[in-house]
Amino acid sequence: MHRLLLLLAFVLLSTGYTSAQVQLSTKSRKAIDLYTQADNFRVRRQFNIAIDMLQQAIEKDEGFVEAYYRLGLVYSDMKNPTEAIRYYEQGLARTTDVNKQKVFWFDLGEAYFTAGNYEKAAAMLDQYLKKESQNRSRLGKAAHLLKSAEFALKNQKETAPYKQKALSDTVNCFAMQYFPVLTADQQKLIFTRRVTNDPNADEDLVVSQKDVEGRWTAPQSISKNINTQLNEGTSTISADGRKLIFTACVGRPDIIGSCDLYESHRIGSDWTKPVNLGPNVNSTAWESQPSLSADGRTLYFVSDRRAGMGRRDIWMATLDDYDRWTKAVNVGKPVNSPFDEISPFIHANNHTLYFASNGLPGFGGYDIFFVEKDTAGWTNPQNIGAPINSHEDQFSLFVTADGKKGYYSHEETTGPGTSRSRIFELEFPEGTRLNKKSNYVRGIVRDKQSRQPLAARVELVNLSSNQVVALVTSDSISGEYLMVLPEGADYALYVSKTTYLFKSLHFNYAGPVELRPVEIDVDLEKAAVGSGVVLNNIFFDVDRFELKQQSIPELEKIYRFLTDNPTLKIEISGHTDNSGAAAHNRQLSEKRALSVYNYLISKGIVKNRLIPKGYGPDKPIASNDAENGRQLNRRIEFTIVR
Repeated sequence: MHRLLLLLAFVLLSTGYTSAQVQLSTKSRKAIDLYTQADNFRVRRQFNIAIDMLQQAIEKDEGFVEAYYRLGLVYSDMKNPTEAIRYYEQGLARTTDVNKQKVFWFDLGEAYFTAGNYEKAAAMLDQYLKKESQNRSRLGKAAHLLKSAEFALKNQKETAPYKQKALSDTVNCFAMQYFPVLTADQQKLIFTRRVTNDPNADEDLVVSQKDVEGRWTAPQSISKNINTQLNEGTSTISADGRKLIFTACVGRPDIIGSCDLYESHRIGSDWTKPVNLGPNVNSTAWESQPSLSADGRTLYFVSDRRAGMGRRDIWMATLDDYDRWTKAVNVGKPVNSPFDEISPFIHANNHTLYFASNGLPGFGGYDIFFVEKDTAGWTNPQNIGAPINSHEDQFSLFVTADGKKGYYSHEETTGPGTSRSRIFELEFPEGTRLNKKSNYVRGIVRDKQSRQPLAARVELVNLSSNQVVALVTSDSISGEYLMVLPEGADYALYVSKTTYLFKSLHFNYAGPVELRPVEIDVDLEKAAVGSGVVLNNIFFDVDRFELKQQSIPELEKIYRFLTDNPTLKIEISGHTDNSGAAAHNRQLSEKRALSVYNYLISKGIVKNRLIPKGYGPDKPIASNDAENGRQLNRRIEFTIVR
């Protein structure tokens, strides 16, 4: 009997009761024996046997309070809050002992919250917090659950009219498909698939593409170089669809931890052999759920390494000037908490970060939150709200560059012990879309004379801050490039390659613009006598010749080009349209050319390498009959003369 009481004390301690509460409410030795044996099966997850034994114990004594509690505990372990609540309520109704009631109040509060019954959850948790004073771990959890229940009660009715639909069975053709990601042009959908719902089944990455009618085609293996007999899953892709980072786990010869992140590049239509990102990113722990910035140079991911703030945190690494991943750092507060943060997604605007957390006030389980970058760092997390978030777990949200659509996976129970997940598409109503959306420009970089595709450097520079916002390289086989253009800034786009003149483009996205994809093929000219380039990012006020501050990035680009090519001599020419007096325009254009000349001299370029000239309206490159043509004629150029 003494050994039985010790065993009961241990078991009750593990299920919410304290050592002062080991006195059972039954005197039936048979009921106690069934009750004790049942927990051996519960902890081994043999739930059906445990349920049968506990029900037998109740048949022996219908007033056996602890047996009802343990039945509720078994159903909670089975993720069945409805049945858990039924047995918790029956047990609570059979006791007036406050010490036992406190245990029921806590677990009932958690079960009601899991089931989405926030009002009853709040009532139970409030009672628990008023009576409990010693169980610190449960007090903290109860306070967190109560805060979430109150948040959910306040916000569950504030729902936006989202339109949601599952993608067709052409895409959702597997037992399990999850973690969808898209390219910026929304033409390719990549996700992880399992052919059965067995969690140990093989995971592979597949891709579906839109056909000419805009329908998703049947998913195909992304590449034989990527998918193996081992698991490959939870991936991210750069906006141009040419850099892929994915998760692979134990079994690979170069694995560092239990799961690592690997990188592959698409050249033409083929993917390279994956490479482990190395110890700067991966650790001896678990890394997964990567998310790349649009240009593929900043990586967010999840890790459970010890140096985090919670069990699972979001981390970040960047590419240095030599295209090597820097040492990963914890994203820190306010994103990470002492709880779990998972499933990061950095939007194409590189400004909004979505993630899932179970440590912030929400609707239950994992909710999706977002933060935005400002000058001080990340803003405080905001719950994305109902109906996307609910009392069930929500994660793996992907938002398109234009902010109009989202894609996510949802798992649902299909029978006892079986489930299926599908990929859904939702439309964001006008008032719920991102503050900063994104457009993109794409095309082909070619040699102007041979028309052969070129691998060139494509840079996006914020003209106000003179900061490189994004950097990609065009495909060496196809010459294709794609660059995301986030709202909120004035941009210069530079396309450059050694031995060629750079090409300068301008995009004004500082104010509201119509986000239509831009198609621009770029022909680069060899740096030779007679070749020249229009400088589209040199700015002056009307009828003035003083350089505006936004001209600095372009001026620096010219300076670097001349420094890299010290034998070249160039003519800097100013041009105007035909509005006004020709003599005045020639004088103005010469003064503008001199402003560029003087800047380069101040940087150390010797005078005999520069020839400033003003041509006024004498050399138009477009008709002056319309404003678009006149705007093209108002320009600064440089031409190689030696």
